[in-house]
Amino acid sequence: MIHTEEINVRDPFVLIHEGQYYLYGTRGATCWGPADGFDVYTGRDLHTWEGPAVCFHNDGTFWADRNYWAPEVHPWQGMFYMFASFKSDARRRGTAILRSASPLGPFEPWSDGPVTPADWECLDGTFHVSSDGVPYIVFCHEWVQAGDGEILAMRLTGDLKAAAEKPFLLFRGSDAPWARPVHHSSGITGYVTDGPFLWRRKDGTLLCLWSGFSEKGYAQGLAVSDNGEIDGHFSQIDPLFLEDGGHGMLFRDLEGGVYLTLHSPNTHLLERPRFIPVSL
Repeated sequence: MIHTEEINVRDPFVLIHEGQYYLYGTRGATCWGPADGFDVYTGRDLHTWEGPAVCFHNDGTFWADRNYWAPEVHPWQGMFYMFASFKSDARRRGTAILRSASPLGPFEPWSDGPVTPADWECLDGTFHVSSDGVPYIVFCHEWVQAGDGEILAMRLTGDLKAAAEKPFLLFRGSDAPWARPVHHSSGITGYVTDGPFLWRRKDGTLLCLWSGFSEKGYAQGLAVSDNGEIDGHFSQIDPLFLEDGGHGMLFRDLEGGVYLTLHSPNTHLLERPRFIPVSL
């Protein structure tokens, strides 16, 4: 048994399945360098967990060897699909899709490498299904290439193996009044966009969570679609968390309450998942 305060992950993601919480995330220790897999923790109260259990492991045949980031697991047509970001010398960073019959894994490669554009540096793909049942990936065009980081959506094939159309822009990092530019060691200055996540309120409103940097550090932003769909105009509204925490997602707990989970602080090896009740 392990307590939430002892779990060092970035980019926490919670799936609820058959009365149990499944917690995934980027391994803190291997976030910025060579990596070979992802873990899952299971629990029933958001305080104590069993695990970690390895749910994906690169046996040496997988195409990527570093920057294993932001695993999310989504049910779709009777199976579980992991959206996660990877990188290698041979391929730019991108989000690939893996599949398993169980949320515990083992997850196996499903897409042929990343589904995001091969000539872009991309990350943090999440899954969204429109109100008429069309599957999409929503992802970031990374600021180190784009300058002003972008969040885009792209329709997927029904089997989630590949892109079905070109991506279209939802918004840019500089669109948020609270966002501040950051400086990369390579000399690049730009606006970060990380960790999009789509959430539909009970009244039909479609929200997009995302992260960037504010005057106080890593922050959790929020945007809203004007037509309740992914092809609407997204405008920025009040952020959820402005100081040293981000890459969040929303879920309903076993009692029906809405929780935000994100990692905080945003400091290597100190990152922890936090669970914050919200009214959205």
